[in-house]
Order: sequence, then C-alpha cells, then structure tokens
Amino acid sequence: MARSCPISTSFIIISVLSHFTSSIGLRPWPDVLPNELQSLDIASRLRVDPDATRMASRDFGKLVHPPNPAAVLYPSSIEDIASLVKFSYNRSSPFSIAARGQGHSLRGQAMAPHGVVVEMRSLNNCSRGSGIRVTKNPISGSYADAGGEQLWIDVLQATLKHGLAPVSWTDYLYLTIGGTLSNAGISGQTFRHGPQISNVYEMDVLTGKGELVTCSKDTNSELFFAVLGGLGQFGIIIRARIALKPAPKRVKWIQMLYDDFSTFSRDQEHLISINGLDYLEGSLLMQNSSPNNWRSSFSPSEYPRISSLISKNGIIYCLEVVKYYDELTSHTVDEELQELLKGLNFLPGFVFTKDVSLVDFLNRVHSEELNLRAKGLWDVPHPWLNLFVPGSRISDFNSGVFRDILPKINQTTGTFLVYPVIRNKWDDRTSAVIPDEDIFYTVGLLHSSGADDWEPLENQNKEILKFCDKAGIKIKRYLSRYTTKKDWMNHFGPKWRTFEDRKAQFDPKMILSPGQQIFNSV
Repeated sequence: MARSCPISTSFIIISVLSHFTSSIGLRPWPDVLPNELQSLDIASRLRVDPDATRMASRDFGKLVHPPNPAAVLYPSSIEDIASLVKFSYNRSSPFSIAARGQGHSLRGQAMAPHGVVVEMRSLNNCSRGSGIRVTKNPISGSYADAGGEQLWIDVLQATLKHGLAPVSWTDYLYLTIGGTLSNAGISGQTFRHGPQISNVYEMDVLTGKGELVTCSKDTNSELFFAVLGGLGQFGIIIRARIALKPAPKRVKWIQMLYDDFSTFSRDQEHLISINGLDYLEGSLLMQNSSPNNWRSSFSPSEYPRISSLISKNGIIYCLEVVKYYDELTSHTVDEELQELLKGLNFLPGFVFTKDVSLVDFLNRVHSEELNLRAKGLWDVPHPWLNLFVPGSRISDFNSGVFRDILPKINQTTGTFLVYPVIRNKWDDRTSAVIPDEDIFYTVGLLHSSGADDWEPLENQNKEILKFCDKAGIKIKRYLSRYTTKKDWMNHFGPKWRTFEDRKAQFDPKMILSPGQQIFNSV
C-alpha cells in the first residue's frame, strides 16, 4: 500500500503562512512567477519565503551569489516536478527551473535566479519517488534502479546487501545520482571502468517539455546520450539504471612516493595499461601546503620522514593504487600486487600499505569531511579548478603549473590530484567533453580558503588557464561554468552543433539549468 511522503509540521505551517500572508499583502507572490501557479496542486509545496530561497541560492563553492530563486519546490512525487515543468513550458513566457541535489556545484550551476529550484532530495523517503531497487541477474547483468535524488553512499549500502556494488565512483559519495551523471563522475576507477556515465544502462528523464521519457543506448538514444554529461540542459534525471558487479570485501591500499614527475607519470601510465589494479590516483605533497593536507593519509610515525622529504624537494608526488580482494583471493592478493608493482621506480623505503574494508576505502573522504566540519573548515569557499590535460603535455603542465605557479602562494589548504585516464573508456556520443588523446590526465586543484581570502586562489586559477592557453596545452575544463556563448562553443568544439540541436529538441524554451549560463544569461 502506497504511503504519502512525510511533510514536517514546520513545513506545513510555513506553507499556510505563506498563502495567508500573500493573500493579505504581507508577503506577495513573486512578480516573476505567474499567479496561476497558486491554483495548481503543487502550490502547497512551493515555498517563497526568504529562508527557502536564500538556501537554494547557495552551493558548495560559495564563490558566486546570484539573485535568489523566486520559489523552491519541495516535491512529494515525480508528478509534482512534471507538473511544474509542463506549466512553465506551456506558457508564452516560461520561467527557468533548476534541479538541485546536494548543492555541491562550485559556481551556481544548480541555481535558478528569479526562477524555481526543485529540491530533489525532498523525494527521498517518499513512496512516490524512485528510491533504490536492486535486481540481481548474473546472466544478463545485475543493476540498481536509483532515483536521481539518491546519494551514491545509499546506493552502495543498498547494493552491498545483495553482494553487489557499482564499479565506478566519485571520491566523495555524498552526491546525488542525477548530479554526477549530469557531469561525468570520475575517480580512481575511471581508467579501468570509465566514468560513471559509461556505466548506466537506462534512465527515466523529464525533458524541458515536461515529458517523462525512458531512454537507453537502444531506445530514445539521442536523449540518453544527451543527458549523460549534459549539465542538466536536456532533462532532469528521475531514475538511472546503474551497472553492478560482485562486490569485494576488502582493499589493499598502497601509497608510493616519488621525487621526479617523469618517473611518476611513466609509472602511472604503465599501471593503467596493464590489467589487475582496481584504482589509481596521484596527488601532490607540497612544501607550502598545510601538513594536514597529507597527514591523514599516513601513519604519524612517518610524518618526520615525509616532511623532510617534502622540504628537500618542494614537491613530492604520491601514487595511490588499490587491489580488491575477498575470502577466495586473500591468500594470493599480496603476491599479485607484488607482481603488478614490479619494476616501478618509487623512492626506496617510501611505500605504505593499508588493509581496509571496501566501504572504509570508498567512503574515506567522508571521514575527512567530518574532521573538517568539526574544525569549521568545510563550510568555506572552494575555488576549485578541475582540468583534463592531454597526456602529451602533462610534463609541460608540471613544469609550468605544479613547479612554478602553485608554489607562489605561501599557504594552501586542499588536495591536488593528478592521474591518467583512458579515452576509449568514454563514450563519445555523450555530451561530456574530453581531450582528443588516447591518454589524458585529470588534474584537480581542490583549494579551500577562508571567507575573505579566496580571490588570490581564483587569480591563480586564471593564471593557470592563461599559461595553458599561451603554451598551447589544449585542456578541457571539468565542473566549470563559462559566462559567454563563445566560451561554451570553444569548450564543446565539434560537439557544439550537436549540443545545440539536442537543446532545441528536448528543451526548446530553454527552461532547464539556467545556472550553467549556456543558453541563459543570469
């Protein structure tokens, strides 16, 4: 028997007060929204009060502060979202709509200034949402049907009950399915399994016309590939069918240190070319960065040796690899790892091994998040710069950026990632954009800053982009937002015409995701 979505007493009171004060003129219905919205069934789930609209105009980046949305929808069903989109689409003057998951965007991508933000997480725990359903089929392939509002950590926990798990992840699991699939979803498994958008069988998508469409590689394929990596431009992901494989129980997690970038990158590229490892990422340990950036990864007894090494070299490169195992392979995993790592040229004596559960490894960033929250260092501006760098130019990038530009700021807080992925693990039919080389590197400069000192880091990001442009390094930016159509056209390159045609087909009135500023100015 279906149950209704629980709505808190405070939410009901706010909704009633909103209607009452609107009717007597104390809090008028926003002028930018049509009054007819108040007559729809979803009216009681639309909030126009400052607390709601202010919250929906903030995100993880804390770098941009556009105007608040006119209203926020807290849907109790998929039909609520469809009703809102259809209403806007059928008007001669439609209003913009943005689906918001965890608000983990960096530059307002999930915002809708003067429009309506849909709080997708409101569907969680609602009987009329998609939830998470696991289908175990060893012959045709097991999968999880997960609502776009669901978190990856919840998918992991649900699938592990069946001895299964997705194969491709992001480093941080407290993100929504719809959010990561709208970008790409990358991590240390990408070299082997591709990004998360390469591991989806099927989706239910609510287009900009308000039509709920089931799509896959074989059915409504144009919409399927448009939405994957499509930055929310073509539809709202309502459900995704995610590929599952048997889940390992434990993880051998090895970290190796290098003082030479060429050796570091050569070993990385060798490891992704052979079969056997389940995860590979690299990072920088820098003299001018906070020791807290790397200390959580190593035993306290090793701090003096590693600090001395960093002081001597300025930058040390850390290679992390993982091999999964379970009861059947526990007696051979060490031997297999030894064989896989044979011939690598890391610094002698600087190899560190951990043995942890799969969940502890995949959810490792959450533990660090809790520490940062306790210190008040999580809810701060994040002037991140995420790039895909062609493999043929990564040495030049190291010389110009890692060795020259980054050390200019005396103190940085955050994680700096650099690791290779393989182009043929990506499907070029999706909307995601990557460099045109067989191997390219993910570079993540994941800065955190104080409330008033993020601008030097932003200026440094601009300097890095200028360097790449001047040096002819044909990077592609990831998780970024441009502010001009010309920049977006340059970003998509040969894909721009397809991207534009898909927009005209699935969101012709340009209602969805205005915060990306691809087809909408804000």
